[in-house]
Amino acid sequence: MKNLTLIITLFFFQISFAQNPIIQTKFTADPAPMVYKDTVFLYTSHDEDDAFGFKMKNWLLYTSTDMVNWTDHGIVASLKDFKWTDPENGAWAPQVIERNGKFYMYCPMPGQRGIGVLVADNPYGPFKDPIGKPLVKNSGDDIDPTVLIDDGGQAYLYWGNPNLWYVKLNEDMISVNGDVVKDPSIAKVKGSPDPFHYQEGPWAWKRNGKYYMAYASTCCPEGIGYAMGKSATGPWEFKGMIMDSDKRSNGNHPGIIEYKGKTYVFGFNYNIGKQTMSKHYERRSVCVSEMKYNADGTIQKLPFWNPEGVQRIATLNPYKKVEAETIAFSEGLKTEKMTEWERNNPYDTGKKITDRIVVSSVNNGDYIKVQGVEFSKGSQSIEVSVAALYGGKIEIHTDSIDGPVLGTVTVKGKAEGDIFRTIKTPVKNMKGIHDLYFVFRGDRDLFYFDWWKFNAD
Repeated sequence: MKNLTLIITLFFFQISFAQNPIIQTKFTADPAPMVYKDTVFLYTSHDEDDAFGFKMKNWLLYTSTDMVNWTDHGIVASLKDFKWTDPENGAWAPQVIERNGKFYMYCPMPGQRGIGVLVADNPYGPFKDPIGKPLVKNSGDDIDPTVLIDDGGQAYLYWGNPNLWYVKLNEDMISVNGDVVKDPSIAKVKGSPDPFHYQEGPWAWKRNGKYYMAYASTCCPEGIGYAMGKSATGPWEFKGMIMDSDKRSNGNHPGIIEYKGKTYVFGFNYNIGKQTMSKHYERRSVCVSEMKYNADGTIQKLPFWNPEGVQRIATLNPYKKVEAETIAFSEGLKTEKMTEWERNNPYDTGKKITDRIVVSSVNNGDYIKVQGVEFSKGSQSIEVSVAALYGGKIEIHTDSIDGPVLGTVTVKGKAEGDIFRTIKTPVKNMKGIHDLYFVFRGDRDLFYFDWWKFNAD
């Protein structure tokens, strides 16, 4: 009986503290990862909390340097950035790529208006429309853009559902060079077999002289298939599945990167939404798995998104400010952008103090898990920045949600949700690498949580 109890306990522990999906505070889909310098920039589409079908108005950004803790940077671009399109709905799968120090975001437009492009001077934005019109307007297939810059510098833009199309881009990345081509090797031919099972969501890359095209395969549900070619324009040869379709996830959309010696494939499932809803809604959540190649360059098939996610590949420094929205896993919480104003009298906002991304919807029992915090110098105190609603406490547990308490921060203020204060609290001395759980206690909406930082002396 004791063994059975242990097995049940371990089962629920894995379900409760799994690392996939990697974002829990918002619904995210269509992952578009980009490696720039030492950081993974993960751009995603965004399903609204009340979505039945596809209700999508903007694109989000998350970053990580360890593949387990992801920092929310909020909305990085939206349909409103394109003055020539419908701003209300249709912000589907994007991709961002860097070239010559600028960052180009390719976005499908709602209502078959084509594919647009935005440009920024850094990966965080702001992104702006440099041409004021579609970059490509070809057919009803104009969704899911992906970009590959070949070794010689030639850039290619690919897209399409249910056909694969491509066009060369000029070096400026905001104009095309030549005609749009319907790929003949993957093109749908009525009445003929379709060995590729290509559906949508292409993702192109090159590795060791071989060209790859991954894509959402067969609808619905969708898996992730892939093909290989000898050039950026094929011809493509179907090689198999990176991940088989699974009835637990209606769709899929690959995004693939190499980072710190490993290869990762991103996609999505519906697990967060299904925790509370029994019927199908387009409220998706991004996931990640490590992907491995065989000696001949083919790809080893993965199981459906494993709940454990991927292994941590770096540690987190607790002695500098860590944004509270840097999260490995959480429960019950949201994140949002807040602007703090002086507000010196009822009729004047006064000067803007700052913009913040904060953790919100903080209630009793909710928690944030942060992985791999390296206490190289020990710990004597913690500082947190909060804005009190009704007040409450932050219990800091180590290594498990009910592990030893490192310290407890008491937020005594009330009715100060528009004023952020820093609270400093003594903690036990801790050394080594540990996971931290910030567990929130109180009666109702407690506070907004902005950042935390440990002190060694």
